Amino acid sequence: MHSHLPPGRHMPKKLRQLVLILFCCGPATLLAQDPAGAGGRTSPLPDSPQPKSLVEKPVESGPAKFIGYMTNRSIMFPDIATSEGPLTTGGKAKLFVNESISPAYVMVAGINASVEQARNVPKGYGQGWDAYADRFGASMGRASSNAFFGTFVFASALRQDPRFFPQSHPSLWGSIKYSAQRLFVTRTDRGGETLNSSGLLGPLAAETLANVYLPKSEQTGAKTAERFGTDLAWKLAGNMFKNYWPNVFRDLGLNHLKVIPDPPSPNARSNRPTP
Repeated sequence: MHSHLPPGRHMPKKLRQLVLILFCCGPATLLAQDPAGAGGRTSPLPDSPQPKSLVEKPVESGPAKFIGYMTNRSIMFPDIATSEGPLTTGGKAKLFVNESISPAYVMVAGINASVEQARNVPKGYGQGWDAYADRFGASMGRASSNAFFGTFVFASALRQDPRFFPQSHPSLWGSIKYSAQRLFVTRTDRGGETLNSSGLLGPLAAETLANVYLPKSEQTGAKTAERFGTDLAWKLAGNMFKNYWPNVFRDLGLNHLKVIPDPPSPNARSNRPTP
């Protein structure tokens, strides 16, 4: 059963939650770099015209706690699932490519480069536009390596699903817990849950590889661990945005775009035969 847009008072509440996430997650990710991140997003429309059905799966006890997937691929966050799965090895390779060129990756790389430019780190790059270009290129290289190792190499070898399955109708605190949990827990290709080895090994391998092209001052174990922690902070912030992303379209009355189907009623879920 499809539901219509809730009354006008419902939309501001959801959007206020998203704005609160911006203020909560943005400073946290930037602070993670200071001992050495997602920024504001626009809302581009998904680009796949073929809708798919929604099969939702409980993740916690309770009638309203379940996860879903989008029906169209998101340009901003291509790793939001568009089917229940599993992904083939080719599908994981394609996802890695889509992540590497996604606006979210470019935006985060730009923010990282700007912060490092303002702090003049690494000092080996110096200042000026050439130095900013070097910092931006290094950030993009780290992000692409992260996607290559985590989304493709380790996810394929370990048979893990690198996609993000958003909650339907997330609450703020519930979304924070779920987003943090997904840093360490992921789905297997069979649909179960396991330690997110691919999601943890991916950024670690990427930051180790970065020691090849970063200035010598960054090529230490402490600096590598620091960058790894920053990557996890950005992932947490990114998970928060991805968890709310389908609901943004629904709350803005864009259900006709078939971005995400309306969830089934509690009765429909309770009447579904147990596998």
